[in-house]
Parts: sequence; C-alpha cells; structure tokens
Amino acid sequence: MTVTTFSELELDDSLLDALQNKGFTRPTAIQAAAIPPALEGRDVLGSAPTGTGKTAAYLLPALQHLLDFPRKKSGPPRILILTPTRELAMQVADHARELAANTHLDIATITGGVAYMNHAEVFSENQDIVVATTGRLLQYIKEENFDCRAVETLILDEADRMLDMGFAQDIETIAGETRWRKQTMLFSATLEGDAAIKDFAERLLEDPVEVSATPSTRERKKIHQWYYRADDVKHKTALLIHLLKQPDVSRSIVFVRKRERVHELAGWLREAGIANCYLEGEMVQNKRNEAILRLTDGRVNVLVATDVAARGIDIPDVSHVFNFDMPRSGDTYLHRIGRTGRAGRKGIAISLVEAHDHLLLGKVGRYVEEPLKARVVDELRPTTRAPSEKLKGKPSKKVLAKREEKKEKDKEKPRVKQRHRDTKNIGKRRKPSAAGNEQ
Repeated sequence: MTVTTFSELELDDSLLDALQNKGFTRPTAIQAAAIPPALEGRDVLGSAPTGTGKTAAYLLPALQHLLDFPRKKSGPPRILILTPTRELAMQVADHARELAANTHLDIATITGGVAYMNHAEVFSENQDIVVATTGRLLQYIKEENFDCRAVETLILDEADRMLDMGFAQDIETIAGETRWRKQTMLFSATLEGDAAIKDFAERLLEDPVEVSATPSTRERKKIHQWYYRADDVKHKTALLIHLLKQPDVSRSIVFVRKRERVHELAGWLREAGIANCYLEGEMVQNKRNEAILRLTDGRVNVLVATDVAARGIDIPDVSHVFNFDMPRSGDTYLHRIGRTGRAGRKGIAISLVEAHDHLLLGKVGRYVEEPLKARVVDELRPTTRAPSEKLKGKPSKKVLAKREEKKEKDKEKPRVKQRHRDTKNIGKRRKPSAAGNEQ
C-alpha cells in the first residue's frame, strides 16, 4: 500500500499536530518507505540523499515507540542517535524537540567542543532521547558517566560519513555497550556500490528492511542547475562576485575543496564589498556556531565552506549554492546542491568550471542523469575555447575516410620481396673491424 498522508501511518495525534504545525502533510519517499517497518520494530537499513526528509523518517517511529510504551518512572535515555558532526547532532535534537513539542519527552545532546559541566545536567537529569557524536559519548561511557543499559533503539545517521571519518571502531564499541537494544536503524546517503557500508550494517543490524529513496524528477526539478565557464581562478572569482551581487541571491553557500581556499576566497569577497562568513575544519566550536548564526540571522548572506566543514549543517532558506571548486564525485555534488530547494521551495545550483573541470562536469551530469547547461555573463565571457565534447581517441569521419583511402592505395602497390639478410641489423651502429683499426 502506498502511503500518501501522515495520518495513514497511525501516528499519535501529538505527532500529527506537530507535523501540521510545521506544514508537513505528505510523507516524502524515504519516510513512506522507512516509517512502517520501523513502527513494527524491524531493523532498518536506509539510503537517502540530503534533503529528502530522512531525519523525520527515523525520529517519528522512535517518538511513537516512546509514546506507545511509556515507562513507569523516568531514567536514562531509551533512544540513542549517533551523528558524524556536532552541528548535525544539534539540528537532529532541535528537529526532535519540534516533533515532540506536544509531548513530555526530554531530548538532550552530547557533543565535543562543549565543556563537561554543560553535560553534567544530562547525566543528572532523566532523558528520553540523546543525540551524540561518537568521540565524546565514548569518553563518557568509559568514565561510566553514561548508562547504555536502557537504550532500546540505536540510530546511526549519515553512517557513510562516520565511516569516512574513521569512526567505525567507536561505533562498534558503542553498539556493544547497547547490546540490550531491541532495534537498530542505519541511514546513509547511498548504499549502491558501497561494500563498506553493507559489511558494517551486517555486523550491527539483524534481518533489516532495506529501503531507499532518490529524489523524484519533480523534486529534482525544484533545483535549477547550470554552469559558467571560466578561464582561470581570477576569472572565476570575478564571475562569482558578479553573481553574488544579483538581487535574487538572498542567502548562499559557496563550496570549495580545500581549507586554504576558504580563507583566500573569503578575503577576495570582502575586498569586493561582499560580507561573508566561513567554515573550515580547524575552527573551534564557538566560532563555528557564530559563523552559522551570522548567516541565519541575516548579518551576512554568504557562507564559504569546505565539504567536510559543512557536513551536517542545515541552514534554512538557502536560495543559491555555488560550486567554486567542482566536487570530485556525484555523491558530493548531490550533498552540496541539497542545501537549497528544501521544504518544497525552489533553489539554484551554479558551478564555475575551468577547462580542467570539464571531465568532472560530465561525471556530475551522468550521475544526476541531467547534463548541466552552460550560461554566460556578457561582460565576463571566457576568452578561451571550451574543451571538445568528443570522446578522446574516437576519430572523425573525415579521418576514417582518409585511412580507408590509404589502405586501398597500399593494396595496389606491388610488394617488393626483401631478403632477411638485407633487413637484419638495420638501424644498429656497425662496430669497426679490428683490421680497420690496425690500418
């Protein structure tokens, strides 16, 4: 049966009211696929890109479980959610609080970058749901400050990124500490062709229901994608500055590949009169929080970030995403552009492409099954020619015709018989004879 409304999922009225208050009436594809088996208590292995509603896909069944089976007296957390980054942990917790607004459930976070005294109240007070990053949580488990014995559901969000960041052993240790749990849910951006994720899931999940959801054509069309060709970095920067100054760019994220480029580009934009903030991997937590706050409260409308630094942040109302540096994979491209066009709104994703990026451009186009169209700014047209779209090594019809003509002529020529002794040692330098040297 195809689920078309949240009311068909038999969720508690308090959750339905919260969804209605947020303006959500129809579940997304991943929610319709994941929530029913999760409500039945099955383990779930899910794959869905950023921006498809996967957070609610695991939060709603977790909250419903707590409401269906209330405990007689309060105690340690029953739901444990692990995320790869602090920002994502805080956003998941905020989302959970919004969905649980009409209940008496308590939600807390445990992340790095926060002093122990700020977490002390989490240990002293009773909690229903804890959202955590692996490193800090494992530290508290080893210090016996966090009780895992009451955890009934373990949820891993963006598991692929956690593995990429080297957290596999930490997660397995935490999973071992929560061995009394009744349910495990693991969500990843992609499962196809990712043997590491599937092997990891086999060790943690028991007979899971595998669900996946890619954005529908209708959803993908909400994000308009195109690119501008640039001669070099200087030209690319001029294009970016011109585009950022357009009136329809209300809030944007500019992606680069390296941390060093973050500081360079942020400086170039400031020199051009464009106020911006930035995120890079070495920033301390309070500065990261301040950068995100400056963007969300409107003090600046441009954020420059690397993929790793921007992982997990959820900034509302992003009108544009700019790829100043092209991503090296289609998956990363999808994660980037998924920052815009959320909650039913339209978004724009623009890539700035140098000659050496054209192979990546083609790779991205094949991945999203939609070739990106080129645009130009009249006063900033590129002066160099675009690389040929022809495949390397494939000759033109004219070249093939000439080859055939040469073959025919060669056939008509009489073959001259050559003796073997006439052909051997051709091209080798002859050694002078001893007799010649004596003379």
